[in-house]
Amino acid sequence: MLGMFDSGSGGLSVLLEIRKRLPRADVVYLGDIKNAPYGGRTREELGALTVLDIEKLLNEGATKIVSACNSVSASMMLPMLSILGVRPFDLVEMVGPTVKALRDEKRKILLLATPATVSSGIYRQGFAVVDKKIGETAVPDLAGMIEFGASGSEMTEVIRKAIGEERGFGVLLLGCTHYPLIKNIFEKVLQKLKVKAEIVDPAGFVAAEVVKTMAENGSGKTKFLITKESGLFRKRVGEMFGESGVEVEVI
Repeated sequence: MLGMFDSGSGGLSVLLEIRKRLPRADVVYLGDIKNAPYGGRTREELGALTVLDIEKLLNEGATKIVSACNSVSASMMLPMLSILGVRPFDLVEMVGPTVKALRDEKRKILLLATPATVSSGIYRQGFAVVDKKIGETAVPDLAGMIEFGASGSEMTEVIRKAIGEERGFGVLLLGCTHYPLIKNIFEKVLQKLKVKAEIVDPAGFVAAEVVKTMAENGSGKTKFLITKESGLFRKRVGEMFGESGVEVEVI
């Protein structure tokens, strides 16, 4: 069984891409809404939350782990996996598949991500391995605004300020799994700023890696766990995966 975790509903964008490719896999998804967003957490806090999240997934019967949270880096997770008895090759995270997919990209890449992701340098270091430099901009509060349902106008202004005077990039890389949930707002901001750039969601790259390394057949059941009640999470699950056969449990 595949186990996925994120700070809330952002990872649903990754799960949707996995479902398209592995309709028969059994999946348990954990959204840690009680501690959301992860993007403003310290490395120590993220490490502790990661252990708790993976433990919960293992207790549910997960044998392979997908980290659908960009703020949780692979380097942070490896010692945690050792403690919990999970082998590194039973893990897929967000950064590696994204770097591999974009290693030959000729256009300038601008990464928008949470403060935790940008300060960790995980994307910057990852692209440096393939001899690429990227631009990076932290967007405080946006993941939380998406998770808890801020207005479109509020999120538009936050994105506009984040991009600011950045120009010359041809790829806008969404470095937080919450961001694709409002891709239409990113598109409108780029249009208003008269910036012609492709918006790239890493979810497809991650899903392809899951298929390559973790392909499993089962009954196609998906179980959703959340650490705090959220009508918005339930609404998104219903919209993205259909009402029938969806189980959401507060733990």
